[in-house]
Amino acid sequence: MTQILERRVGLRIENARKTYGDRVALEGLSLEVEPGEVFGLLGPNGAGKTTTVHLAVGLLEPDSGSIAIGELGTPAEPPVRRLIGVAPQALSLYEELSAEENLSFFASIHGLGGAELKENVDWALEFVGLGDRRKDRVGTFSGGMKRRLNLAIAIVHRPSLLLLDEPTVGVDPQSRNAIFESIESLRDEGKTIVYTTHYMEEAQRLCERVGILDRGKLLALDTVDNLIRSHGGSSLLIVETEKGEMRRETDDPLEELKGLEKEHSLNRFRVETPTLESVFLKLTGRALRD
Repeated sequence: MTQILERRVGLRIENARKTYGDRVALEGLSLEVEPGEVFGLLGPNGAGKTTTVHLAVGLLEPDSGSIAIGELGTPAEPPVRRLIGVAPQALSLYEELSAEENLSFFASIHGLGGAELKENVDWALEFVGLGDRRKDRVGTFSGGMKRRLNLAIAIVHRPSLLLLDEPTVGVDPQSRNAIFESIESLRDEGKTIVYTTHYMEEAQRLCERVGILDRGKLLALDTVDNLIRSHGGSSLLIVETEKGEMRRETDDPLEELKGLEKEHSLNRFRVETPTLESVFLKLTGRALRD
């Protein structure tokens, strides 16, 4: 078991389809996450992100297609599943127990015991900044502290592949930043991380590549810069003149500005460049989602 747990692994999903009754949650999803990569999976509510996580961790099986953890097999196999840590969007905590008791329980489920269990629990609590609250009942924790403990549970057995499903929902800025720093530290250790979110700034900070999912289909997959270049559209030049504000979409703001300068007296200007949010809205639309 020790040998397999020390391996760096990726995640491969091939043509996965999953339905719930008449509703199609995933329709032919294919993607590959490289070992040691932080991969962002973006999508509006109901896009299929959580279903993808459930398939990758072995909680669900695809109706068709395949899921593989590196070259080791499917997450349905217990030795392979031990490679995986998951922080679900719905908090998996026992509020009547202390932080330490929660971690000890989940570590034991992964087969840890004795000195190894204690060492890993101590490490995970310190890693997420909860060492001084280890004996406190989880029901007394703030939302941000619960999210950090949720992350600690995902990593207490030191997995090679981490699946983090909306790990910063409802947290304060300090806890969010602490979670970011924890993820960056895990990345530096060579962990493979799949990070689902609908916060564009999080994906831009943390992820090397991003896939945009909607209605169960993968709409685009690339680096953030390449997605913006391919799908972001033109820059917006906003100029204040003696006659008021003017807005021009342009691929060359400097040349556009020079042209306007010949015709108007310019007071000030600014340029709004495309962002990952621009890409997201262009591909998934602006309609509200429940």
